[in-house]
Amino acid sequence: MKSSRTLILMLLALSELLAMSLWFSASAIAPQLSAEFGLAGSQQSWLTMSVQLGFVVGALGSAFLNLPDRISSDKLIAVSALLGALANGLIVFAGTTVSAIIALRFVTGVFLAGIYPPGMKLMATWTTRDRGLWIGILVGALTFGSAIPHLINAFPTSVVAGMPPWRSVVTTTSGLAVLSALICWLTVREGPLLTTRAPFNWRFMKNALLDKPTRLANFGYFGHMWELYAMWTWVPALLIISYTNAGHSIAAARFAGFATIALGAVGCIAAGYFADRLGRTRITIASLAISGSCCVLAGALIQSPLALTIVALLWGFAVVADSAQFSTAVSELADPRYVGTALTTQTSIGFLLTLGSIRGVPYLVEIAGWHIALATLSVGPILGIWSMMLLRKQPESIKMASGNR
Repeated sequence: MKSSRTLILMLLALSELLAMSLWFSASAIAPQLSAEFGLAGSQQSWLTMSVQLGFVVGALGSAFLNLPDRISSDKLIAVSALLGALANGLIVFAGTTVSAIIALRFVTGVFLAGIYPPGMKLMATWTTRDRGLWIGILVGALTFGSAIPHLINAFPTSVVAGMPPWRSVVTTTSGLAVLSALICWLTVREGPLLTTRAPFNWRFMKNALLDKPTRLANFGYFGHMWELYAMWTWVPALLIISYTNAGHSIAAARFAGFATIALGAVGCIAAGYFADRLGRTRITIASLAISGSCCVLAGALIQSPLALTIVALLWGFAVVADSAQFSTAVSELADPRYVGTALTTQTSIGFLLTLGSIRGVPYLVEIAGWHIALATLSVGPILGIWSMMLLRKQPESIKMASGNR
């Protein structure tokens, strides 16, 4: 039984990894799109922001209808991955204007909402004492998958700024998402800890903010999200600027950007392992403290590619390490009948916040420079640390990490 469980969970993680390659498939090719369409800075921001907004719409709609609690999670993930691959792939054929590309990225984001939160809920149906580790593995897979477009784009195979034709990057990521759908549909199923399917009840959306322990866990997550996607969106761009100014190759800068995001997968797994043993609040506070410090340091190192790369790698390791632990905490604190709705509500609000930080960074870069722009992201970790310290003092926190809080 244990070996069967492990195989199913690893296949779920693989499926999520492949599907999440859709997330930054357009952001990674922004230079190629800029060369072809003459994108302005705000339009480049919308290559990512449209996905975030689509995810929010999809996640809120899913939470409102209680889809994660009413539909088999493995089937929901598989269908969403297939439809996301289709929406992403249509960019190759219908992406003749910037508006069309952004609209299709929005639709892709809607379907990504049927992949990420249901994946966490499905993982929870198989785990108890080691839930933090396994959801850490899942979020690690999501993180590595999000970095894949940057890896594909790091290989100089064409004359377009020394990078692959953008259509080949989009096609490759869509193909990976189709493979994800097949794996999930054919090999993954919900576990024995599945609760009775719940009828639709919109009031359970509000409980994510009305119940104090759950609210504090969510506030920690919101602070984390303020930082995370802005970092993932703009630090690879900062590395390109730094490497270019120093006369280094763009391919090297792009590989550094991939490594920065991908290293977060290791952070997620390590944090999951230690959070189950030392407590979720301890690990999230430590991760937020490290990533918050990197927010302040990174922008000041633009003239030193080596120092910037070292800080970026540390930042990449820490910035997403705590993500799974906020989700795990909510799965432990929320009403077990509506865990799927609680997680979807959490992620939808968190991703809505990312719109402000993703758009805010380039705006602040123009008026104050990279140092100040990235330093403002530290507001998120500060809020997160405060929330998790308060959560640790709540009696209900004993439910987390087998009593380790």
